[in-house]
Amino acid sequence: MTRAWILPLTLVLCGSAAATGLVLAKESGSALVFLLVCVTLAVVNSPLIFPRSISAVEAQRRSTVDGRPVVYWRPGCAYCLRLRMRLGRSAHRLHWVDIWRDPAGAAAVRAANDGNETVPTVVVGGQPHTNPDPVWVREQLSPGP
Repeated sequence: MTRAWILPLTLVLCGSAAATGLVLAKESGSALVFLLVCVTLAVVNSPLIFPRSISAVEAQRRSTVDGRPVVYWRPGCAYCLRLRMRLGRSAHRLHWVDIWRDPAGAAAVRAANDGNETVPTVVVGGQPHTNPDPVWVREQLSPGP
């Protein structure tokens, strides 16, 4: 869990230090803008904007029951963020597994990607797809809420 927060915390701490320097240099407006940019980047790169992660075993079980795809991801991954943002509100209809929190999820990704932890890896109908187009992923969702 700690690894997922390293980048966001680093962004906030460095942004705070730099903003403090700008305030001391009497650049309050620049300090505020810089700090807001750093905090925004921290939030975007944190696990906060992703749907709640579940274990790989639970995701596979649920996917078998409801047919929804399983997305293996990790915080800080630009491609995972792209997928999440492009899916919009549809993202809650997938089962999300954070491979940094779930060793079984990381093992599933390595098995699908020749030993590499390449994410996002989306499993649809038992078939893994590495870094698929978000439009294609949305098409794999059955109609529903």
